[in-house]
Amino acid sequence: MQANDRTSKTVLITGCSSGIGRAVAHRFAKAGWNVVATMRDPGQAGDLAGLSPVFVHALDVTDQASVRAAVDATLERFGRIDVLVNNAGFGLFGQFETASDAAIERQFATNVFGVFNVTRAVLPALRQQGAGVIVNVASVGGLTTLPFNSLYSATKYAVVGFTEALNHELAQFGIQAKFVAPGGVATDFSGRSLSVTFADNNHPYAASVAQAMAAWGSRRAAYASPEQSSDVIYTAATDGKRQVRYVAGADAESLLATRASVDDAGYLQLVQQAFGLDTPATT
Repeated sequence: MQANDRTSKTVLITGCSSGIGRAVAHRFAKAGWNVVATMRDPGQAGDLAGLSPVFVHALDVTDQASVRAAVDATLERFGRIDVLVNNAGFGLFGQFETASDAAIERQFATNVFGVFNVTRAVLPALRQQGAGVIVNVASVGGLTTLPFNSLYSATKYAVVGFTEALNHELAQFGIQAKFVAPGGVATDFSGRSLSVTFADNNHPYAASVAQAMAAWGSRRAAYASPEQSSDVIYTAATDGKRQVRYVAGADAESLLATRASVDDAGYLQLVQQAFGLDTPATT
């Protein structure tokens, strides 16, 4: 590490083992920040390991002792935290009806309570500094909904609401809370990081789930790269604007523009047609 570590700004990022989190770590490092790249298993750090000025540390957002240890290590090493990026999360796809209690609890423990845990651990340092920015990675699925994402969208709507309300209460301390809402991103989020709410294809939703999955697959060509999302996150963290919402990705912009251009009934019909859900299911 360089001798001027404590004179550089410091960012703490969760979920850096792959995808957006890893791209965000590289984006801040390129800009000369001290980067604390955290993940549950530091053995997954890949090209972040040994990269200056990146400090890799274990952090499981669902484990408050792990969160506390990572925040303490960051403050001990760099003296301050200027930006927190809450990126860790995973997708839960499928019908709500068959989702187990364990799956629902895990979805909320990671995507919502994980954000709460890390934010609460960092806030005392930000208040003492009288400055700081919290950037929560939400989703376009936290601003509008798509089929078979009911639980995932529930968590991301929670993050959006939490962030905006938090921004109000932290303004008095010179701290900003913002969220970034990516659309589809070309990562393994729909692979390794995706869970489903059904054990097999023997359920009443099987045909419509298959149609929806085919529709999702056809849209992958329009997905943004992790680097494009990381640029938006970096902008949110550094632009100094009194802006809470940042949308990342052309598909997300297009979806929200469509949502704003029609009434509720029209939008629901458009989505259901796009995913092949506009005709009654046969049993």
